[in-house]
Amino acid sequence: MDRLFIETLLTDVREGRVPVPEALERLRGLPFEDLGFAKLDHHRALRTGMAEVIFAERKTSAQVAAIFARMAHAGGNVLATRASRKIYEAVRAAEPRAEFHETARTITLEQAPAAAGKGTVGVVCAGTSDLPIAEEAAVTARLMGNTVELIADVGVAGIHRLLAQKHSLQSARVLIVCAGMEGALPTVVGGLVNAPVIAVPTSVGYGASLGGVAALLGMLNTCSPNVSVVNIDNGFGAACIASLINHL
Repeated sequence: MDRLFIETLLTDVREGRVPVPEALERLRGLPFEDLGFAKLDHHRALRTGMAEVIFAERKTSAQVAAIFARMAHAGGNVLATRASRKIYEAVRAAEPRAEFHETARTITLEQAPAAAGKGTVGVVCAGTSDLPIAEEAAVTARLMGNTVELIADVGVAGIHRLLAQKHSLQSARVLIVCAGMEGALPTVVGGLVNAPVIAVPTSVGYGASLGGVAALLGMLNTCSPNVSVVNIDNGFGAACIASLINHL
């Protein structure tokens, strides 16, 4: 339920296309809908421009399916992150239009196309092992109305692979760069472009990577001034920030 939904509904009431009781029924879920185990913030898109998103991890399949179905009924786009195929099957039973993105571990429903971003969001990942996080960012950014270009497996150990993508990197309006291990890639990308770079440390690496902490610390200590950092494995959060920048 976003600004366009409210404006359209009010116009339909004024023009007599929607009776007042029906309009009241549609607005009944404002500002939230209480399911007992969850309180759905249908008002969030109206306040922030981005609808509430379902974090599926540690929720039961039944809980995610119920939340997804009610959010779909409200009329906006729906996104669930960190979802398994088992959860998707439960969601699909409740909402057959839902789509599963296996690598990204996300479930989406697009029924109200978002306003288009002004440019391209580049999503870059150092290795194939970082793809789940990069794909989460890409799916999220696309659902929010952005054109996305995904550039995979261009880590610094083979930097010629990254330099071969120089045109795409420099054409992006904002970049999301995902890397584990020592987390050097965002700094290198930041030195090649004049756009904001959102660094995403991933939990990929051997023992001393400490589940992404080494990459996080490396990125926080970047010498490229156009780089900012989100939490470990948070492709979704990076995409939200990138989308806000791309719509400015």
